[in-house]
Amino acid sequence: MSLIFLSNLLFSLKDKLTASSKSSERMAAESLQISNSNHLPRPSEFCIKHRVHIHRSKTGLRSVSTGTLSQLQELFYTRLVYLCRTGLKPPPQPPTLLTECPQLLPNTSLRFKECSILNHPMNIFEFSDVNATRYLRKFIVPSSPPRRRHAYFLDMLTLAIKGYKCLNLCTQRIVISRHVQFNESLFSFKIRCSQESQTNIPTPYPLLVPASTLPQKLVTGHQQNTTQTSVFTNNGTLLNKQVVGEQDIAHTSDHYVDHSAVPSLPVQHPMTTRARTGNLKPVNRLNLIHTEQCQKDPTTYTEASKHFTWRRAMADEFFALQKQGTWELVPPPISGTVLGSKWTYRTKYNSDGSVARFKARLVAQGNQQEFGLDYQETFSPVAKLPTIRILFTIALFHSWNVYQLDVANAFLHGDINETVYMRQPKGFEDSVQPTHVCRLRKAIYGLRQAPRQWYTTFTTYLLHIGFQHSQSDPSLLILHRDKLQIYLLVYVDDILITGNDNNKMKELIEQMKHKFTMKDLGLAHQFLGIKIESTPDKYFLSQTNYANSILQIAELHKCNSVANPSFSKLPDQQSEDVPCFDDLLYRKIIGSLQYLTLTRPDIAYAVNTLSQHMHKPEVVHTIMLKKLLRYIKGTLEFGLPISRSSLQLRTYSDADWASDPVTRKSTTGFCTFLGDTLVSWTVKKQNTVSRSSTESEYRALASATADTIWIKRLIKEFSIDHKNPVDVFCDNTSTIALANNPVFHARTKHIEIDQRFVREHILNNTIRLLPISTVDQLADILTKPLATARFKLLRHKLTIVSRSSV
Repeated sequence: MSLIFLSNLLFSLKDKLTASSKSSERMAAESLQISNSNHLPRPSEFCIKHRVHIHRSKTGLRSVSTGTLSQLQELFYTRLVYLCRTGLKPPPQPPTLLTECPQLLPNTSLRFKECSILNHPMNIFEFSDVNATRYLRKFIVPSSPPRRRHAYFLDMLTLAIKGYKCLNLCTQRIVISRHVQFNESLFSFKIRCSQESQTNIPTPYPLLVPASTLPQKLVTGHQQNTTQTSVFTNNGTLLNKQVVGEQDIAHTSDHYVDHSAVPSLPVQHPMTTRARTGNLKPVNRLNLIHTEQCQKDPTTYTEASKHFTWRRAMADEFFALQKQGTWELVPPPISGTVLGSKWTYRTKYNSDGSVARFKARLVAQGNQQEFGLDYQETFSPVAKLPTIRILFTIALFHSWNVYQLDVANAFLHGDINETVYMRQPKGFEDSVQPTHVCRLRKAIYGLRQAPRQWYTTFTTYLLHIGFQHSQSDPSLLILHRDKLQIYLLVYVDDILITGNDNNKMKELIEQMKHKFTMKDLGLAHQFLGIKIESTPDKYFLSQTNYANSILQIAELHKCNSVANPSFSKLPDQQSEDVPCFDDLLYRKIIGSLQYLTLTRPDIAYAVNTLSQHMHKPEVVHTIMLKKLLRYIKGTLEFGLPISRSSLQLRTYSDADWASDPVTRKSTTGFCTFLGDTLVSWTVKKQNTVSRSSTESEYRALASATADTIWIKRLIKEFSIDHKNPVDVFCDNTSTIALANNPVFHARTKHIEIDQRFVREHILNNTIRLLPISTVDQLADILTKPLATARFKLLRHKLTIVSRSSV
């Protein structure tokens, strides 16, 4: 809640002052010339009003942060106005209740304190804090034992209705009573009248001094003179309640307190009020709240500049740019585009979730560039994800170490040939030449050509020292020299390196560190957000923290889990009572889930189905997405193991004919194993409509064959010679017969290219097509929703298991 909103709210409330303080309040207001106008003059015109205005707003901000009755803010701010205004020191006037009894001056500390309402009235009105807790008792005969009710003080009433307005926690009713006992030592909802209320009422942020506690069980009395009203529960639900009046109780001067009913508690932090110290000037106590929640990354320079960690991160980035000679300051060009500059901020975490560092990055606003003028080519290859899995599998087979490198400011190592101007970074403008602009020499982040320039610069250097590009994946660079084998995989500024000689790899790393600014992170433990846990004979790849962040975005981190990510039958389209994600949030979650499938092929089909409706998600898609997220909630620790085994390839191919109810297109699914390790899988809707199940299965078989041939060629560059044909399993006998027999007829003319492609590789002994029963078809989990029992069986066969079972 902003300061402006609080200020407007305070002055829009009607002042509710008691008759006993009305005269002194009016005289104080007249002496300060304060009116109840909603419009506040400018500070230069009315500085006293402005100070009072700001004082009330700041007091409200501090009170809201320490209190938890956010649904009762109208009563809260009404009380706040009263306390602030009666806290002003008035000029000398005839004696009133406040001047005769200065010890009753209100304390403007506005924390929610605890009190009890008694069965005997008090002599005079007693002022206390907004959050005071009370023990309530009804008027009963003296022979009956006194009873108390636990409540929170809300507001003071006028002389027309004498008493205090309180919220009874046991009954969730607003109670009006004149008989109270204040407990000045307990604050902020520390007492719970039952275990249920303890669960529902949120625990406030701890103050510098811990609060004490009271017994949980408190007995409520019989209630009289009820009238209907409404209050908010702690979870934000509006409930109809009853206000209990006690106006028929006789007013007596005896102030009865039964100390046997209220246990004596040690005062852990006795309150020091302004009335006791004699200092009526409010004290702004800052940093009293400790927030355990994670702070979001700033989005603007103004927000980031308020924090030392981000200021230091920006300074480190600026000095790194200066060290690289990224630009030179020149006068602004007469004609030409000057790109803007912007700071971006991101908190980087370790694999265990702890904060690694705060990263600030200066980027150019490349969206203002024009093709042919500011840039030419932009394509930059990155490592294919199956290549990463295959690299770990082969390194584990040979017992090689896999090291990880991180290039600092990678794009700045790339030179640019075009003339590009950029504004000076905000907060670091040159004091001598503030109007000059930066003529870029390096490919700073944000330029369209920056990734390509970095890739070209880095790979040119590696080619110069003896590496060669892989023919299957350009991001894989290979060094073969005599018996030396070193493999280097590049994904933008993250690098993996493995080989059969650790000493040569260390020398290579030191050599690259002299050429480029990079960090040696040691053995690979986290790559592209994937946590890599290693044992002597196994790797385990997981994305637990990333999955948790997706649930946080969807606000389903506390949901119940389910055992199946998909519906066997689509939910009813008429389920309008389910709240829908907005289109932007839906796309954001689906995009995040697509990245989660890097280690979770068990959710690949569900994600693929939901991805087809990103342009216009409906209620049914929201229901399906929520079920998928609930499944992820129950399988956060699941991941992909990489085991040491033989390096034999095998592929499973399947298709679901006409699975799309709208377009009637089929779904292709296939997966490939290297030994016991799943290294590649694909779920894709076919481009054309198939006229038969044989045709859809044949199209899937052609896609699986192409992927298998690529993997076989890739592992050959790792010096793994797969001499035998790769076994490809298909559960459609018509497809197998059509592929193995040189027969062409009218029903296969339109798939002749796929048919000839598969048949040629069968004749060349590249693949061997084998039948498999539908029960044993592993790719079945990638093409259709399954029953829970079968889904779990195929998930286990895909080797998707929990971390604890590895």
